[in-house]
Amino acid sequence: MTIHYHQGDLPDGLTFQGAIAVDTETMGLSLVRDRLCVVQLSAGDGDAHVVQVGGVYGYDCPNLKRVLGDQSLLKIFHYARFDVAQIKHRLGVDATPLYCTKIASKLTRTNTESHGLKVLCSQLLGVELSKEQQSSDWGAESLSEQQLAYAASDVLYLHRLKEVFDRLLVREGRAALAQACFDFLPTRAMLDLQDWEGQDIFSH
Repeated sequence: MTIHYHQGDLPDGLTFQGAIAVDTETMGLSLVRDRLCVVQLSAGDGDAHVVQVGGVYGYDCPNLKRVLGDQSLLKIFHYARFDVAQIKHRLGVDATPLYCTKIASKLTRTNTESHGLKVLCSQLLGVELSKEQQSSDWGAESLSEQQLAYAASDVLYLHRLKEVFDRLLVREGRAALAQACFDFLPTRAMLDLQDWEGQDIFSH
């Protein structure tokens, strides 16, 4: 595993093809109050790019925005609803097309209520993730080695999880339903950003 640490933006000339795994780290779970601090990416090749944004680095990151907005790249998230909303709100980018391993898990693993990334990596891939740094200070001016390792681990295995869930979605006859959910996520993110986060607008 190689972790590439970037402050402010991705370097010039860095390109990706096919699909990239994406995750974010923020100061908290409020989309409006808590700022976006880190965006991490992986091409599924064992390397991770961890980019600090916001704070002293600002959100003027044209290379990162170009990658996230590239319509030829599938973005693989775990709990895309939050990440897509943060990326739209702070960077002004629609991170589409997308795939969400958490939604795929909920559609296929209906025998359990455990759909967190740590559980999925352990049960489906035999990989144990540490969540020790999850609530650390992501707004710090520079990130520690422990924070970088944690951020990288959140994207390094998403390609492998997608392969597992692609098979399960076909097996359960829910691939088309999953795609419809993925297509709806940007709209769901916009509802969250406009304060319909806790409401089911489809209810009676």
